[in-house]
Amino acid sequence: MAIQSTAEILFQTAYEGRYTWDENFPGYAADVQLLQEGEVYTGKIQIDRNLNVEITGVADKQIEAGIDIHLQEIITRCQGSNFQTSSSENEFSLGNPAETVFVKGENTDSQYQIRNQKICQEIRVMGRMSLEINSEQFLDTDSGYIPSAYDVVFRNSQTGDVNSILKFTDTYQKFGNYYILTKQVVAEYEDGKTATPQSITEFVYSNIQLLE
Repeated sequence: MAIQSTAEILFQTAYEGRYTWDENFPGYAADVQLLQEGEVYTGKIQIDRNLNVEITGVADKQIEAGIDIHLQEIITRCQGSNFQTSSSENEFSLGNPAETVFVKGENTDSQYQIRNQKICQEIRVMGRMSLEINSEQFLDTDSGYIPSAYDVVFRNSQTGDVNSILKFTDTYQKFGNYYILTKQVVAEYEDGKTATPQSITEFVYSNIQLLE
């Protein structure tokens, strides 16, 4: 049995401290509103216990596709995963400062900042693009932490120039035994320099009902 490195233990503790839905998650249904550029789009969504997505009643197919992408992101964040299974082939090492963890995988290399046993920053380089996620606020639940305010910075990986920034503010509410996203506000700063966002998009989920 291999001995875990300090870097791997540091990352595993923060990784396993995230809030995720457990194996008994029944799925849920909700009404959805998407507010974008002065327009309001409505419909209904369902995520079943197998995490399959169904969207109905949205008139605009492009908007429906955007809602689907959003729901897939929610599933990716909340879906439980086994650390040993997902990270068994990765290599971990400590950086400077001490709570920096480098993770070398088969397809990509990532860098993480761990503070107070939470993942506060993730940097991934994918070809000419660098993706940086900075989490500033967290919702601490009885079953783990959830980032509730965070920035996603897109850079040119070769020059370091910022291409765009997305600022997210998420609101969660507990239904039964599960925390579910009820609202997300996304502010987009296209050049990463101006103080005023070029666009703001809101996803609002209401009448949330856990499935039987």
